Amino acid sequence: MNQPKQNPPAAVLVMDAEEIRRALRRIAHEITEGNPQLEKVVLAGIPLRGVEIAQRIAAFIHDIENINVETGVIDVAMHRDDVGTRPELPVVHASKLPLPLEARTVIIVDDVLYTGRTVRAAMDAINSFGRPARIQLAVLIDRGHRELPIRPDYVGKNLPTATREQIQVRMQETDNQPDAVWLEGE
Repeated sequence: MNQPKQNPPAAVLVMDAEEIRRALRRIAHEITEGNPQLEKVVLAGIPLRGVEIAQRIAAFIHDIENINVETGVIDVAMHRDDVGTRPELPVVHASKLPLPLEARTVIIVDDVLYTGRTVRAAMDAINSFGRPARIQLAVLIDRGHRELPIRPDYVGKNLPTATREQIQVRMQETDNQPDAVWLEGE
């Protein structure tokens, strides 16, 4: 388990646990409305927090429609376009997707959308498993600053930020801290 990190004094609470819960429930409703064949949907979380978010959205969809939407893990570590320029090798997690993907909608799930490069890497990773009918994107936070032409289909909260600012998502299961989203300034 990761050691809890203390939030710096300059951090501002953007979303608390209840706001996160409501945002994920709203995303679940939007997914059910936009995907009439939920049995063909796969929620593919990007480690670490994207996996937890995908599982929570799947649970909300089950509460709403009484349908079990399959979840999976899509690791992007070796598909990133900056692997060779990083000082350390990325931590690799096992990707696990329900197969086959053909004729299915894969919804990539992540905590924060920033430049779009992680999502591009996720699409490359998904394509190594097969060719889904559609790929969609769900994120808890969209902070802007895209470098690639990628936009989310489902967003918990749009939070325009300065490039020098950081968004820190904390989740009980992955961080051993209460669910929260923090904006860290200079």
